[in-house]
Amino acid sequence: MTTLMVIAKEPVAGRVKTRLTPPYTPEQAAELAAAALADTLAAVAATPAGRKLLVLDGRPGPWLPPGIDVVPQGRGGLDARLAAAFARCEGPALLIGMDTPQVTPELLGSALEPGPDAWFGPAADGGFWALGLAVPDPDLVRGVPMSTPYTGRTQRERLTAAGLTVRDLPELRDVDTAPDAAWVAGQAPGTRFAAVLAGYRTAGVR
Repeated sequence: MTTLMVIAKEPVAGRVKTRLTPPYTPEQAAELAAAALADTLAAVAATPAGRKLLVLDGRPGPWLPPGIDVVPQGRGGLDARLAAAFARCEGPALLIGMDTPQVTPELLGSALEPGPDAWFGPAADGGFWALGLAVPDPDLVRGVPMSTPYTGRTQRERLTAAGLTVRDLPELRDVDTAPDAAWVAGQAPGTRFAAVLAGYRTAGVR
C-alpha cells in the first residue's frame, strides 16, 4: 500500500515562517503557513493513495481535511524526523513538506507511479520538496545535513550511492521569504495561499 505523507509544523505565530517577518507580522506569517498547509493537504486528499498521513509537530486545526490521519513527528533534527516518518511505512512512500502550496494532485499522482526505486523533487533553494522510496529505508535520510544550499544534492547522491534508480520530479520553490511568497502565489493564483497574500497586499503589506 502506497503512503503519501506531509511533514508539517502547527502554524502558530512565532514558530512558523519566521523568515517572512518582516514585512509580515508573526500572526500574518502563521496565517500564510496555515493557508499553505491547507492547500497542500487538499492536494494530498485528492490524490489516489492507499494511506495518507500528516506527520505533525503540534495539534491539528481546521485546515485538516477528512481522510488524512495525523501522527506525531519523531524527535531530533529534521533528518531524524524524516527518517522516523519513513519508518512508519511498510510499502512505497512519498513524503512532502508544507512549503509548496502550488503542488497539485496531478503532480503528486505522477510521483506515485511505480517503476523507479526513488522519487526526488528538488527545491529552488537547494533543498528538496519531495522524497519517495519504493522500499522505505530510514538510513537513506538519516545523517543528511538539512537546511543547507547542498541538502538536495547530498540527499540525491545518497540515493544513487545506494544503487537506486531515481525519477526526478519538477523543481518547485519553497515559501521561505516574502519574494518566495509572491512568486508562488503568482504560479498558483487559485490557492488559499494566494488569496491570503492578496489580502495583505490590499491592506498595504508587501
